[in-house]
Amino acid sequence: MSMFKRMLANVGIGAARVDLMLREETVRAGDTISGVVRIQGGRVDQQVEDVYAYVKTRYLKDVNHTKIYVDATIAAIPLAGKFTVEAEREYELPVAFRLPPYTPVTMGGTQVWIRTGVEINEAIDPKDEDYLQVTPHPCAAVVLDAAERLGFRLRDASCVYAPYYGLAKGLPFVQEFEYLPSTELRDRLDELQIVCYPDDDGIGVLLQIDRQARGLAGLFAEATDADEEHYARLRFKREQLAAGPGIVASWIEEKVRKYT
Repeated sequence: MSMFKRMLANVGIGAARVDLMLREETVRAGDTISGVVRIQGGRVDQQVEDVYAYVKTRYLKDVNHTKIYVDATIAAIPLAGKFTVEAEREYELPVAFRLPPYTPVTMGGTQVWIRTGVEINEAIDPKDEDYLQVTPHPCAAVVLDAAERLGFRLRDASCVYAPYYGLAKGLPFVQEFEYLPSTELRDRLDELQIVCYPDDDGIGVLLQIDRQARGLAGLFAEATDADEEHYARLRFKREQLAAGPGIVASWIEEKVRKYT
């Protein structure tokens, strides 16, 4: 009977189960989240090789002129090493890990979730998914506030394939914040796109200011370092941002006037 139970467990029937219990579902990019991983033993003992969490999102990509969504891993976090999950026994593992500063913000259609898994040799790995509400990193929040103070209105926030501009963090995509201009600027440009690269020391900001409003999804996918003249970029230190969004707003306003 035990051999039959083990065969069933190997295909997922009567196997161990995993559940991540988060203490908070809303978190800022760059903050630490905590909780408990609950593992419920199945009908037989099983050898666990690894317990892990993947921070995930999805981005839009153009493949043969068709838009598709692609899942991407933002970070892989080991939670526990090798141990034996005994039959019918429940385990609770306290966990805490930091979201990367560049974790996308869950605005528009952008989703972020944590996939928790248990790796078991020669068996189907039990998995669990928990969706998060992610607010902007404090440095990114200053940049977005600056755009709004200039009268720009956020229309959309989405993750798009951008192999050149996503390389800064080793990711194949960026999150673009797409803004409509104020009434004063409506006859000079159609939209403003902002990409933020926050880290522990400050933030890099990339603007696209284009009356044609072709969108980053297309331009970024084809961009190379020879295209830098089409964009405006600058980096702000945390100390500069501590004074508020004024310095960023002045820079955005200057670039908008220059390029339009």
